[in-house]
Amino acid sequence: MTFDKPHSGITPLESNKLESEKLENKTLAQGFRKSFRVTPWLTRSLILLALLTGGAMVYRQWVLAPQLASQQEVKTVPVKRQSVPLTITANGSVDPERSINVSPKSSGTLKTLLVNVGDTVQEGQILAYMDDSSLQGQLAQAQGQLASSEANRQKIRAGNRPEDIASAQAQLDEAEAKLRQAELTMQQDQDLYDARAIALRDLESSRANRDSAQAQVKQAQQSLALQQAGSRSEDIAAAEADVVSAKGSLQNIQIQVDETVIRAPFSGTVIRKYADPGAFVAPTTAASSEFSATSSSILSLASKNQVVANVAETNIARMRIGQRAVIRADAYPDKTFAGSITEISPQSTVEQNVTSFEVKVSLSDPQNLLRSGMNVDVSFAVGQLNNVLLVPTVAIVRQDSSTGVYVETSDRQVIFKPIETGATVETQTEARSGLEAGENVLVSPPPSAKSTSGGLMPPRF
Repeated sequence: MTFDKPHSGITPLESNKLESEKLENKTLAQGFRKSFRVTPWLTRSLILLALLTGGAMVYRQWVLAPQLASQQEVKTVPVKRQSVPLTITANGSVDPERSINVSPKSSGTLKTLLVNVGDTVQEGQILAYMDDSSLQGQLAQAQGQLASSEANRQKIRAGNRPEDIASAQAQLDEAEAKLRQAELTMQQDQDLYDARAIALRDLESSRANRDSAQAQVKQAQQSLALQQAGSRSEDIAAAEADVVSAKGSLQNIQIQVDETVIRAPFSGTVIRKYADPGAFVAPTTAASSEFSATSSSILSLASKNQVVANVAETNIARMRIGQRAVIRADAYPDKTFAGSITEISPQSTVEQNVTSFEVKVSLSDPQNLLRSGMNVDVSFAVGQLNNVLLVPTVAIVRQDSSTGVYVETSDRQVIFKPIETGATVETQTEARSGLEAGENVLVSPPPSAKSTSGGLMPPRF
């Protein structure tokens, strides 16, 4: 039994044509696969391209979009009346109250140095010794001269001794005895001459001997009187003058010897050393530069530290002696130091066309943390602002030669309002006029701000 295939409705001619098209498509597909072969390099490139495209989409969605949204958003701050402490800030530095270069009063050789850099010394403490060997000889000579002058003065003040007076009396007695003998001899010769027993020449010789004896008696009498009268006032005055002169010479040498002992003129800290034992040093002034001091001075001494701040000319009228200050140093960001104003300079200083005044501040630093030369920021408590309108300082702008702020109105429009500013306290500034409490001030100008003062800005949505 024979069964025929069911009829599909396609003629043999159409069936052959379909078979021919399938064969052609298969041939084309095989050729395409051969010409477009997927390599590992191409795979990596496609993966990298996909990652870059995805990263760009994520960055735009999560980074750029929030930034654009925040830039378009307008931030406002309500204006309020507040009472805040008023402070003035200034830059300054830590400097010693006193600083000098220590040197001898006379040139010489440094013999001994007793301190080192960093040592704390007290006023009057011995720092060094200079060589005084040449002065010791002069000192001994001056002491001997003074002793001799004082002995001579004592002798003249005491007058003549009894022994000297007795000796003068004995000389007078002897002279008087010789006079009596001479007078007796002359009388005898006179009698003999009258009797024509001797010549006139012999009588004249006897008379000459008597006259000589009389002169010797007068001389002995005067010598005895001088011995009994004592020293003259002129001699005593001359002896006194010799003693004063000797004392002056000794004192001068003693001062030079004492000056070879170098003492601290005030209490402080040794901050530099310029010479070692054996070096030749010379006198210098306290204000000598470090270069000149290096070749002459012994060391540099500084007292306790203070802060020297430069206060702007516009703020100096608020400064008073005794006002409290708070000091902050970059070296200790977590610490503050207390102080008070001790001196306000009467003379301004001008640097780079900026006028300021030096204000000196005492420093409370028991641990000696702050060192000379450190830069500091100083805040002065100069008063209190009571019940004033404060606006953010960053909100204040200049427009058409006017100082003001942008304010959001009740219908959500933005206008520019000129204001009169006052004192600035940290990040806020006093608005003396132009604003009222409760108004909303824009922290930053809107992107579409007009340049016309008081012009309306588009509503904010």
